[in-house]
Amino acid sequence: MNKKSSEVPGKAVVLFAKEMLKDINQSLMGKRCLIVGSGKTARAIAAKLLEYGAIPLTFSDESGHVYEPSGIDASKLRTISNIKTDRGATLGRYVISSTTAKFNEPSNIFDVPCDLCFSCGPIKSINADAVTQLADNGCMGVIEAGHKNVTLDARHALKSRGVMYAPHIVTLTGVNIVHAHKHDLTDATLESEVHRIYNDVKSAATEFNARGDLFAGGSMVGFLRVADAMLAHGAI
Repeated sequence: MNKKSSEVPGKAVVLFAKEMLKDINQSLMGKRCLIVGSGKTARAIAAKLLEYGAIPLTFSDESGHVYEPSGIDASKLRTISNIKTDRGATLGRYVISSTTAKFNEPSNIFDVPCDLCFSCGPIKSINADAVTQLADNGCMGVIEAGHKNVTLDARHALKSRGVMYAPHIVTLTGVNIVHAHKHDLTDATLESEVHRIYNDVKSAATEFNARGDLFAGGSMVGFLRVADAMLAHGAI
């Protein structure tokens, strides 16, 4: 996957968040965004958020997290990208180049007030306690940008607190879109494909009495596609 293609999964994650917000007549403009992680996907998410006028606030790695209260602009993002592409470099180095950044302050990244949380962290990095912290600090949506970041208990907590949730089984389809379109993928095509997939998932959730549940809808769409493929090959 070339550099441009490697940015597609992160871009797709943001486009799914955009679709989710559109359903409640809102946009990404001005939304304060917590980003957990700092790899390629996390940085691509930040870049795409900036395009839509959103405000990335944080990045994290094994050394801790950096928090820019007024937001991480394009210049600061370039600095962070340069640090992360140096072998062995951690985010702690970033505070040397910024007079406004806070490092591990607050001590828990989920205590940072935000509107949206994009999780690119390890498996099960968001549990029910994290959801409580996020919801208490004004978070309206959690968007999974890594595999199985959100635990089962956290999913239940998101539902009970009325926090929107975009699961990885939906948001990480950017890789599939890249493979399907190979060298012909444009930003317009990516946006169109995300829109189509989002609506398919939403329709499936509604059809199976789980309206608004993107996890249920995504699971059902995946199951139906596998079943269709098996039928086409005479497996069942």
